[in-house]
Amino acid sequence: MAQVLIELLRGKGSHVDPLACIEDISVELAARRVEGVPHSIFGLVFHMNYWMRYELRRIRGERPPYPEHNAESFPSAPINAAEWDRLRRDLSWLLAEFAELAQSPRAALDRQIESGYQGDKEVAGTLEAVLWQVVAHNSYHAGQIAWIRCALGAWPPRAGGDTW
Repeated sequence: MAQVLIELLRGKGSHVDPLACIEDISVELAARRVEGVPHSIFGLVFHMNYWMRYELRRIRGERPPYPEHNAESFPSAPINAAEWDRLRRDLSWLLAEFAELAQSPRAALDRQIESGYQGDKEVAGTLEAVLWQVVAHNSYHAGQIAWIRCALGAWPPRAGGDTW
């Protein structure tokens, strides 16, 4: 199970690698918007990092406040090169943290993760379930990033990728 989670976190199989999707993206391209698409690549990476940080805090026993609106998990300030570099480094670090958690012993994976948010209480709440949710969430948004890159004429990334 650990190997599958790690592979999916890094885009193996039918998933795209989130790090490969952004490693060669300039700050200018990360900030560009595609007509009709509500978020830029920068916004999506910010959002992925936001929720991975939120889940890490829950896993560590904290009770982070759940945002009142989805907009709180997207950036409100304009992007700059330093922020873009930091977001990419953070994405790499966060993915590594989740890969490490995926290698936890079975007893740890079965541990219930506490939450103060009612929506979290209505779904499976073990560490393993949280890891699978992170994989699904990241895969969804990495796919959006790939689609945006295609729309901007910037696909495939330097590391390669399906050209559909």
